[in-house]
Amino acid sequence: MKSILLLYSLGWVSAAVMQPKSLDVDDTRSIRNVAATIAHDTMAYYTGNVSSSDPKTVGNVQRPYYWWVAGALWGLMIDYYHVTKDPSYNDVILQALLAKVNLGPDNNYLPPEHADEEGNDDLFFWGNAVLTAAEINFPQPNKDLPSWLDISKNVFNWLESRWDTKNCDGGLFWQILASNPNGLNYKNSISNGGFFQLAARLARATNDDMYIQWAEKIWDWSWNHNIIDHDNYHVYDGVDIRTQCKQVNPASFTYLSGIYLSGAAVMANHTGKTEWADRAEKLLDGANWFFYTDGDSKNVMYEGACESIDSCFKGNADMSTFKGYLADLMWKSAVMLPSLRSKVAGWLIPTAKAAAQSCQGGQSGTQCGMK
Repeated sequence: MKSILLLYSLGWVSAAVMQPKSLDVDDTRSIRNVAATIAHDTMAYYTGNVSSSDPKTVGNVQRPYYWWVAGALWGLMIDYYHVTKDPSYNDVILQALLAKVNLGPDNNYLPPEHADEEGNDDLFFWGNAVLTAAEINFPQPNKDLPSWLDISKNVFNWLESRWDTKNCDGGLFWQILASNPNGLNYKNSISNGGFFQLAARLARATNDDMYIQWAEKIWDWSWNHNIIDHDNYHVYDGVDIRTQCKQVNPASFTYLSGIYLSGAAVMANHTGKTEWADRAEKLLDGANWFFYTDGDSKNVMYEGACESIDSCFKGNADMSTFKGYLADLMWKSAVMLPSLRSKVAGWLIPTAKAAAQSCQGGQSGTQCGMK
């Protein structure tokens, strides 16, 4: 999944093959061919499209990655199809998305076989994938299931039903089930930021003011509980109801900035309000602490919480994927709000060059590293 970073950083892709280390960022064909190689290597992580009696493997990725990373993968591959029109992986994408929608009455990506690893943040990543499918008119061949847009609304409705007003005046908990008690004390920024982003995008997709109201409510809650730093717009990990949500956890990761940035950019695009554009610009500026400021690595993204001490794979591999989401969300934010484009390009182009140079491993000589 480290290849997610390069694929998102490149932004433009196609179906030919080229050694990533040969990337020329000024040559469209080179960019497309390198990204096709990355897409192929990314899909090598997925084995759920082979015959298996275990339904848990369909649509899922192997350990050390978790259920939510699978949802992120399908969102990535839908983007790949969108910008290349290369349908090579569409059957696999459809199998994953349609098998895991949960054929019960709610159709909301809470399949029972994944109950041991489902959280509100996991649900966002699957909701993100299906909403992306709606936004790009990805084919939905199963007439017995709702449309992609309606499925994404179902995901939103579930998250809305989990909004907790009994503790700290609102917010989503990290986890869903009582079997994860620590996550039921903690209201984290990726769950709430994901909910915020879905609200913003659904407002734009449906023109329903109800979603605007929810986006405003989630933003205000996050701001009032200092998940978004008021001075430098860093985004912190979350708050705990055991301290009445008054002590923010100062841990921060790349994708947290991206999740709020993209929601604010969509709101700016949809509403035309300068306050949302101002927030997006400040969140982008606040992401600067995830980029080197000098030397050969100037303007290259890094995961500050783990990369400098080589700990991104210790405990779990989640942090090895985070940079890819920030790259993705920066790019999409610039599409929504073109005033961000120059600064986004100033960071993503050096990051793409550096990421491409890391893709020289494995038997193929194209597998990517973390740094």
